[in-house]
Amino acid sequence: MSKKYHDIRESAYEANMQLPKLGLVLFTFGNVSAADREERVFAIKPSGVPYEKLSPKKMVIVDFDGNIIDGDLRPSSDTKTHAVLYKHWENINGIVHTHSTYATAWAQTQRDIPIFGTTHADHLTVDVPCAPPMDDEMIKGDYEYETGFQIMNCFKEKGLSYEDVEMVLVGNHAPFTWGKTADKAVYNSAVLESVAQMAYLTEQINPSAPRLKDALIKKHFERKHGPNSYYGQ
Repeated sequence: MSKKYHDIRESAYEANMQLPKLGLVLFTFGNVSAADREERVFAIKPSGVPYEKLSPKKMVIVDFDGNIIDGDLRPSSDTKTHAVLYKHWENINGIVHTHSTYATAWAQTQRDIPIFGTTHADHLTVDVPCAPPMDDEMIKGDYEYETGFQIMNCFKEKGLSYEDVEMVLVGNHAPFTWGKTADKAVYNSAVLESVAQMAYLTEQINPSAPRLKDALIKKHFERKHGPNSYYGQ
């Protein structure tokens, strides 16, 4: 194992190990990657390896074109999606993909997750976007590669910034999240699952529940992220 990639292997390993601890994965249904922008590579979980059998050295090093650079195992089957996002979205250094229950359920409905409450507004000022299912030609082609463009096209069509909205539902599939670090991407994945569960329960209790008022959206987002934020130490 090359010492050159020690740090991103460690980062990817630690982040991957958070997924089962947070209840975001079942068996091997999920992956995290961590990028090194200077080297233009990322470390990602090997395909189909149970979490309890992972180690830093088993993380596979891949470049932003999806080519394996270092490692003895096959990388995650979602590797090309990660590669596309790293290549085109220059300010992210970690990506997570899971099939967490509630976020995946929303993805299967092909619906955005409405902004019902302040937990959602603490992280986003908009609905969690759901990318429409890709067309048949894309599915028949390089599927995982095209998934990256499916996500980017959704953001372009909705006028969203990947730096402001660090999560997406892929229609009929499952969620992807990202961030400036792999740890932040995992945090976003956990937040998304929680928000998805709350939104589901909200609609169960009141199918015509109103969206959060703009004033509350602004207040809760800006107290954590605005120029005069006062949340935390």
